[in-house]
Amino acid sequence: MSETFGATGSFGGRHLPYDEHTIRYYDEHAEAFVSDTQELSLGQILREFLELLPDGGRVLDWGCGSGRDTLFMSCLGYRVTATDASEAMCQTTRELLGHDADIRCESFLELSESDAYDGIWACSSLLHVKPDEIGEAFDRAWDALRCGGVLYCSFKRGNGLGYRHGRWFTDMEPDGLREALGGTSFEVVRIWVTNDVRRGREGEQWVNALVRKPPMA
Repeated sequence: MSETFGATGSFGGRHLPYDEHTIRYYDEHAEAFVSDTQELSLGQILREFLELLPDGGRVLDWGCGSGRDTLFMSCLGYRVTATDASEAMCQTTRELLGHDADIRCESFLELSESDAYDGIWACSSLLHVKPDEIGEAFDRAWDALRCGGVLYCSFKRGNGLGYRHGRWFTDMEPDGLREALGGTSFEVVRIWVTNDVRRGREGEQWVNALVRKPPMA
């Protein structure tokens, strides 16, 4: 399946600059995705991210998926807003946290807040953003973060670009992610590689990054 980079899609009555094929995948496979990821433990990485934030700070779970990490952070006293472009994923998160939770159905390129969050958690989510839109996504994260705020993001390790099993993937090597972030004003806290924690995926790796908006940006 081919797709023109930067194309604007129309999906579910919304006219947005995102890949509707990937969103449709999550809407149609929500139950299987939740079953595959709900019980995974990313506690070590998540705690490292939270250690850089003020206690009880405001966090955006950017591409919240099943809501697993939204729940974890909320239980620790952080004020979490969850967003996902998939209606099914948002509904799953509502069911997990309750209907009073702060959840919005929107794509990455719809984020339009300013000086709103102490941290943005984009775990295994920005990998669905196409290369010519990564810069804009980082710019929107910058705007949404308060000065001193921290962004975490992760990508499958590799050099692949394209659709796999119905979803778009932008893979990254550490140097490639560092280069992508080099076009921003973020300060790199660290970039590192971890092994996939899912059963049967031991041979796969992830490239992780923690970056900071300078205190006096």
